Amino acid sequence: MEKQEHKLANQIALIPSPGLGHLIPFIEFAKLLIANFNLSITLLLPSRAHDQPNEAQISLLASLPNGINYVNLPPIDLSHLSTDDLDVVISLVVLNSVSAIRDSLASLPRVVAVVTDLFGTPVFNVARELGILPYMYFTTNAMNLLFTFNLNKLHETVSCNFCDMVDPVVLPGCVPIYGRDFEDALQDRNSEGYFWIFYHLKRYGLAEGIFINTFMDLEPGAIQTLQTEDPNRPSVYPIGPIVRSSLGSKVYGSNCLTWLDRQPYKSVIFVSFGSGGTLTSNQLHELAIGLEKSEVRFLWVIRRPNDESSFGSYYNNHDQDDIFNFLPKGFAERTKDRGLLVMSWAPQIDVLSHKSTFGFLTHCGWNSILESIVHAVPLIAWPLYAEQKMNAIILNEGLKVALRPKSNEHGIVEADHVTNVIKELMFGEDGKRVRIEINKLSESAKKAISNVGDSTKSLISVATKWTSSKF
Repeated sequence: MEKQEHKLANQIALIPSPGLGHLIPFIEFAKLLIANFNLSITLLLPSRAHDQPNEAQISLLASLPNGINYVNLPPIDLSHLSTDDLDVVISLVVLNSVSAIRDSLASLPRVVAVVTDLFGTPVFNVARELGILPYMYFTTNAMNLLFTFNLNKLHETVSCNFCDMVDPVVLPGCVPIYGRDFEDALQDRNSEGYFWIFYHLKRYGLAEGIFINTFMDLEPGAIQTLQTEDPNRPSVYPIGPIVRSSLGSKVYGSNCLTWLDRQPYKSVIFVSFGSGGTLTSNQLHELAIGLEKSEVRFLWVIRRPNDESSFGSYYNNHDQDDIFNFLPKGFAERTKDRGLLVMSWAPQIDVLSHKSTFGFLTHCGWNSILESIVHAVPLIAWPLYAEQKMNAIILNEGLKVALRPKSNEHGIVEADHVTNVIKELMFGEDGKRVRIEINKLSESAKKAISNVGDSTKSLISVATKWTSSKF
């Protein structure tokens, strides 16, 4: 893709909802736009009062290239809320930021388009009123978007809670999805989270188009269905994989890379549950013992356990001490020669692209999945919240690029099973098949974003309209 040159740059406003998992793909999208098109970008950042940015977010915003600016919108006080449901909290933060978003959009010069994520649908009305084209950047996969478009039909035809459905949902070109694997907010029809999912879905039609961070060879059936099934839906543009480039060796957390430099080639399992995922005390204990018994080298981005929530660090992630007193007694000492424990955060893209990294035990966030595919790192799928169970099904049953540990009747993955799945990934026949498949996908991913790739052409088709818009 060659950068286009024009004297006056039109502007795109990008509005990610709160959370590092939303901010990162929007920043990478912004970098892609300014690197290849004559556009300027402003990020409008909603936030919840009392939530403090972590080191990773501060570093990201401080390192934005020329052409990308950001505005911190007034934080929203939700201290009166009695729920910590992510769908509810994020939706209310964005909804209550609409007035500030309107003022910001009105004050910015030459804004031709505004792009939000799936929680930003209230902004579509504002954009239309201001004569600005609204778009959605759906930062997860095409199957999830197709599933969302089919929710109205499910709601009308299924009378029980989705978790009690006997038959799976079968979407064109997709693996079957059982109701128990729907995201948590959909499991209770009377919940606030359920309401907000449908609130946003009703507004999808206001979007001019929907970008998806995926590519044709990864999800051909879902993408083709989205592009042909219903002409009344917004146009869908697969533009991925959009992933972070290397952060370099001077980043916060670079001790990880120094440690990796000393490890043998393809010998390390990377363990991380994303920017917000947390395990219960019992599960963390079982994972630790399983890692120890595997006798495999590991790099573990670890957080204090949380017995109340699997996304306990979603907003705040400030455990920077290295006192691992919540681990099994003696674990850190016994594993110090082959394991590295890092509190809260590591430069993931540098770890995944490192020559010593063999595999990735992941929470199945879509950003992490795409980064693994690009760098051909085989996966152990360990979903925690949001759409991650559905992502795990795609990886394990659809694409065959991940092994998935089984939990017991109490929802705990026991230590012996942790050990077995790690050894299978590294030394077993199933692991060998996973490595073959992810190497194929890695090549397809590179082709998709090449100068002649499908994703590149898809992005160009929209971005050229933005650059040529007249005032």
